[in-house]
Amino acid sequence: MRRARHLSIRARLTLTYAGMVTAAGVVLIALVYFYTRYVTLSIQIGDPVGETAAVPVSQVGEAAKVDTNLFDLLSSIMRSAVGALALLVVLSGTVGWILAGRMLQPLSSMNAAAKRAASGDLSQRLDLSGPRDEIHDLADIFDNMLASLERSFSVHRRFAANASHELRTPLATTQTMIDVALSDPQASAEDLRRVLIRVLETNRANRETIDALLDLADAQSGKLAHEDVDMEATVRDALGLIAPEVAEHHLHVSTHLLPARVPGDPVLLRQSVSNLLRNAARYNIEGGRITVGMARLDDGVRLTIRNEGPVVAAESVESLREPFVRGEGRGRTRGSGHGLGLAIVTAVATAHGGELRLSANPDGGLTAVLELPVGQAENASSAADSNHAAAS
Repeated sequence: MRRARHLSIRARLTLTYAGMVTAAGVVLIALVYFYTRYVTLSIQIGDPVGETAAVPVSQVGEAAKVDTNLFDLLSSIMRSAVGALALLVVLSGTVGWILAGRMLQPLSSMNAAAKRAASGDLSQRLDLSGPRDEIHDLADIFDNMLASLERSFSVHRRFAANASHELRTPLATTQTMIDVALSDPQASAEDLRRVLIRVLETNRANRETIDALLDLADAQSGKLAHEDVDMEATVRDALGLIAPEVAEHHLHVSTHLLPARVPGDPVLLRQSVSNLLRNAARYNIEGGRITVGMARLDDGVRLTIRNEGPVVAAESVESLREPFVRGEGRGRTRGSGHGLGLAIVTAVATAHGGELRLSANPDGGLTAVLELPVGQAENASSAADSNHAAAS
């Protein structure tokens, strides 16, 4: 069965407006008619007659003439009122149609933009002008949503292209090593062992890249665990993980830590701190220094990590946040790592309501500042400690 076609919102608004005008006009005409027809007839001319008396014939004729004239007057008033009401209904419908069209124009533009967005075009914006009303607010929210979607899809497309390239290259290398080993009938067991070791190293690097991609996806999804995380213990654990690399390259680590707890995902926060410290050790000079400090803010905790690595151009610092960017540019370098460390830290900080700031040191190296908001429990604890100290 074919569904009946519904009227548009513009048509319904017009009919509602015209219907209200019609109803108001009908009520007004009825009141005028009632007042003119009945109230007027109740008015008596002359003094009231106290007793029965004879009425001259001439007065009876005059009364009938007055009644006839009154009926003609009422009929003329009704015809004029109905005609005026009909004209008013037509005018109100026309004005209502025009006003409804102007009021609903942003919705029409929004509908067209939504259709284009569904087909993949996210570039159009409404940029609505005029008074700040509900439709204007809705248009602004719609524009912000399109802008956010456009940025997200742009990042995802670039990220997918980089990730596919990063995984395709080692897979092709592995395939080449296996093909060469199999094509050599004179290959000894030692040769095959060396090939297998190289394949194992390549697969280990691939696994690290995939794990990092999963961590980044978890951070960007916003689905975080909310636990009470001890940041001091987290930093100390991360320092223990880089201890072998610190000893191998004779690095000097100085720390200034303090008790601090933040609400968040313990796994992602531990991964973020580890990435920052691992970068500070990996991109450092032989015998360089790593400075780790913590500070308590009014509404958060600040972790500052500074190293003495090679000089980084100030204009290229922000690009280090992008996936698969290491050192001086994009793509793999001779150094180890998958190039996702700072991208993960940035995503984790944003997901926790914090931020990661990067700055190049004038004498070389990088300074990373990670700020995270503290929970109500931490604020209450800090206030209690301050009050206790003041009382002492």
